[in-house]
Amino acid sequence: MLGVMNTRDAQQLADDKNLDLVKVSPNAKPPVCKILDYGKFRYEEIQRLKEAKKNQKAVVIKEIRMSVRVEEHDINVKIKNCIKFLEQGSRVKVAIRFRGREMAYTEQGKQVLLDFAERVSDIAVIEKSPKIEGRNMVMYLAPKKDK
Repeated sequence: MLGVMNTRDAQQLADDKNLDLVKVSPNAKPPVCKILDYGKFRYEEIQRLKEAKKNQKAVVIKEIRMSVRVEEHDINVKIKNCIKFLEQGSRVKVAIRFRGREMAYTEQGKQVLLDFAERVSDIAVIEKSPKIEGRNMVMYLAPKKDK
C-alpha cells in the first residue's frame, strides 16, 4: 500500500522495478492501481474465468411429443425415453399435440399427461403442470433431488 500518489510517480516506480502499472478498479475515485507483471495478471484472470466456466452447468430440456389417442405401447416407449433423459439430469418437456377437432378433448389430453407424470413419479417431479399453449398442451418434468 503506497497510498495516493501522482500517476507519473507511480509509473516511474513501476518502470524502476521492470513491472507494469495496472488499473485494477478504474471507476473508483481515485482509481486503484497495482504494480505487477501484466502478462501474469492476464493469464491468472483467464485461468480464473475458465475455472468458473467449467463449474457452470447448462440446463438441457428434452422434448417428448404425443397425441391424445396414444396407445399403451407408445406410452411405455416414451416413458422409457423420459426416464433415460431424467437420469442424465435433463428436464423433460412432455407435449400433446391436438390436431383438427381434437381440441374438443383437452381434458383427455390433460389426463394423459397426468398419467404420464404419475408413471415417472419415482424419479421425476412436475415442475410446471399441464397448460395449453396454442394447439399443444405442455407439462415440464424435472429429476428429483436425492438428499
